[in-house]
Amino acid sequence: MRVVVQRSKGAKVTVNGEVTGQISKGLVLLVGVTHEDKEEDAAYLADKIANLRIFEDADEKMNLSLLDVGGEILSVSQFTLYGDCRKGRRPNFMDAAKPEQALELYDAFNRLLREKGIQVETGIFGAMMDVELTNDGPVTLILENKV
Repeated sequence: MRVVVQRSKGAKVTVNGEVTGQISKGLVLLVGVTHEDKEEDAAYLADKIANLRIFEDADEKMNLSLLDVGGEILSVSQFTLYGDCRKGRRPNFMDAAKPEQALELYDAFNRLLREKGIQVETGIFGAMMDVELTNDGPVTLILENKV
């Protein structure tokens, strides 16, 4: 799994003109799944993201986690994170998981975050979505399950 993490002051996702998910302070997650991913990978990343210390404390140091600040998550599925652009001019998406597998792991990932007491809002899997956010910092990180 690959997740782009963006610290946000507010964000929303819209599908066909309707808001399907909206958060205030928290994280926007763009979530990609590849063929070899398992639920253990989703669990590893859910734990890492919930406890990642990227929010500022009183001394303006990144010492606080999403759990510490009571932040929310806007989780958006994004198979294009596995687009391979090394050859030619058109991305190859062969590394992206098939939709059935990706949806199962994406749902598991969001469930695991919710089980930690985090409010998780989402888009609609597989839909064309408009994502708006105010990136706070900006702080943007890329996390993967493989070390």
